[in-house]
Order: sequence, then structure tokens, then C-alpha cells
Amino acid sequence: MFENLMEAEKHFEEINQMLMDPEVISDNEKYKNLMKEHKNLSPIIEKYREYKTVQNNLEGAKQLIDESSGDPEMREMAEDEYKECKEAIETITDELKILLLPKDEDDDKNVIIEIRAGTGGEEAALFAHSVYRMYSMYADRKNYKIEVMNINETELGGVKEISFMVEGNGAFSRFKFESGVHRVQRVPETETQGRVHTSAITVAVLPEAEEVEIDINPADLEIDTFRSGGAGGQHVNKTDSAIRITHKPTGVVVECQDERSQFKNRDKAMKMLRTKLLDAEREKQRAEISSERKSQVGSGDRSERIRTYNYPQSRLTDHRIGLTLYSLEQILDGDLDGVIDALITADRAEKLQNSQFN
Repeated sequence: MFENLMEAEKHFEEINQMLMDPEVISDNEKYKNLMKEHKNLSPIIEKYREYKTVQNNLEGAKQLIDESSGDPEMREMAEDEYKECKEAIETITDELKILLLPKDEDDDKNVIIEIRAGTGGEEAALFAHSVYRMYSMYADRKNYKIEVMNINETELGGVKEISFMVEGNGAFSRFKFESGVHRVQRVPETETQGRVHTSAITVAVLPEAEEVEIDINPADLEIDTFRSGGAGGQHVNKTDSAIRITHKPTGVVVECQDERSQFKNRDKAMKMLRTKLLDAEREKQRAEISSERKSQVGSGDRSERIRTYNYPQSRLTDHRIGLTLYSLEQILDGDLDGVIDALITADRAEKLQNSQFN
């Protein structure tokens, strides 16, 4: 590990030199790529340099212990420093191992999230709206931008399905573990006898595909226009501005009807289509490579029940990592960091266990 870190530090210094070269600065693409590499390496190099400083302090303390046999007070001070440095090195080494884990290439991307009501009828649709609201409020806390791409509302304020994009640096890294079945246990407003009902929704989380990642032949597309539907209000248009695109080779269908402009709806629908086709292609590649054991956090399989929201007990349980929190109201108001951080920690622990460092 430390041989790799020495090489990384050397490369980091080379990048610093290149970034000051006028020729590199004038080459926008090269400069942009070097800046990205510099950004990715910076936390690793900073932590490695911290390790080297503490290591030097450790060696200095050890030397002082050896030289202060006749001065009990000095020896005690040196032994305390040695112990502190030893503990710090263990902590920094663990942090370096985490920083050196392979980075998910999609972590910095925008993300498209699809929420669909499942078992439970209107109650599931109402819960789907609650989860959309939770994600919206969380995105706001993170200074991400939310853009609705398609929505199918119900008369009572629920949503049968909704697709939306979350834009912001690191959006996928924060939302990627949300894919799966979310179950809710609560007493519906229409329930006269106070019985708890169980409903479910599905959430799909996809990193936004860039145009260069997936090539779409226009001849493979069937594009239809139609008038927006829904329960009424701002989402109903009086012109045929809604867009439905069918990718004929795969049968993938996407719709966008949130904008009043047909051009804007088409642009959004193409973003969704590229993202879905890229996700399908990656899923196929993953299946072909191996059927290796799923990680503790889960594969993101949309048929997998990942979480239960129990309203009577104000309890959220994430079944993948055995996490239980009794702060459901705050979580539904967008306070999701406690859940997401725990999932990221569990994922890192699993990767560390299977990494070259063990």
C-alpha cells in the first residue's frame, strides 16, 4: 500500500507542475482532466502526508525514550507521545485504506430517480408522494437541484409514479442505496377502525447517462406526442406537448409531460432513455461477468425489500444493515444523512473486508 502511495505522491507533484504550464492551461480538455485527477488525489495525498508526519513523530518519541533513561519525567512524556502517535497511525492507516478503495465511477453524477406505487392502492400512492417529498427536502439540504420529468398524480394527492432528476456534485453517491422496495406501515385516513395497513412502493435510482456513453440510432425511436393527463392543476396542458419515446430494439418506453414545451419534454425524455439503456447495458455486463456474492448493503435490485417505515412506532428500519431509528418524522422531513451515512459505512466495511488490504 505504501509503495503505491509513494508513487501517487510523485504523480500528484507532476500534476501540480503540469497545471502551471501555460500550454496545459490553454488546452481546456487536458486542463479539465488534470484538475479532476488532482481533486481525486488530493484527499489521499493529504492523508498520506499526515501519516508521514505522525510516523516521524513516532520515531522521534522512540529515540527520546531510548535516550532519557536517566530522566524519568522526560521518559514519561516521550512514552505518552509514543502511545498517542501509535494510536494515530492505526487510525490514519484505516482512513487511507478507505480512501484507496476503488471509487464508483458514477458517484459524482446527477441521478434520475423513479418512484412507483405498488401494493396498497391509494395508500401506496400517498406514501410514494411522501417519499418524493422526503427526497426533495433532502436534496434541498444538500443544495442539489430537483427537476421533475414525469408525474402521474391521483385525485387525493398521491402519485402513481414520478420520475425526477437530482442535479449536483455527488448526487448519485448519496442516493444510490435507495433502490428497492420501501414498505410503509400506518393507519390510512380512510380507515375507520384504526387498523394498521401495509403498503409498498418501488424506487429505482439511475446515474444520468452522458451522450458519449450510449449511442442511440434515431431510426430506432418511435416518438409520439399526446396531451398531458393527471389529476388536474399545473400538470395538465391544453396542447399535445407531452412526449412518449419507444426504443424499438429493446422495448424501453419513457414519457415526459411536465413541461409545457414539447421541445423541453423531448429533451428530458431523451435523457431518461439514455440513462435507462445504459443501466440495462451495465446490468447485462454485470450478470455476464459473474454472479458474485451481493454486498451487505445490497445490489440495488428493485425487487429487494430494503426498508420499512412504521408510523405508529415512529420507526425506520433498514433491513440490509439492521439499522433502526426512532425519528421517522425528521427523516421524512429530509433528515436522511444518518441513514445514508450508515449505508455508506457498511458498504465501505464490506469492500475493505474483500480488499487487497486484508
